[in-house]
Amino acid sequence: MASLSAAALLQLPVRLHGIQLGRPTDVLLETDSWQALGFVVHCGDEAPRFLPYPASQPSTDEIAVGSALMLLDDLAFYRQRGASLRALLGGEVERGGQPVGLLRDVLLGPGGSVRELEVERAGAVTRVAAAGSRVASARASAA
Repeated sequence: MASLSAAALLQLPVRLHGIQLGRPTDVLLETDSWQALGFVVHCGDEAPRFLPYPASQPSTDEIAVGSALMLLDDLAFYRQRGASLRALLGGEVERGGQPVGLLRDVLLGPGGSVRELEVERAGAVTRVAAAGSRVASARASAA
């Protein structure tokens, strides 16, 4: 499976058998092990819900789910356990204690593992390995 851009996934619908259930508004990440925990989804009933990454099948044209029951109501619980991608975007990425640029995107591999970080420095965009990288949040709060 090729890497998927988390920023691009935020532009896709969440669907169950072709029926749109909502749109992702954020990706929650575990930044110590660089793993996508899941998506914050704005559902058709205007409620925000959490979609665990293992319960989703992201592709280049949709984020498919096998059941609407996978969209969980207790979003606050998951927000406390993960870092908001939106809050991290624009934050300084460091490797070995040295700044390498500002975070522009994360690239997800199989199972939601974050393989690479896309960073910008002096107008040039490059990719660095997620493992061993740290990001300082660009915003005070993910809430």
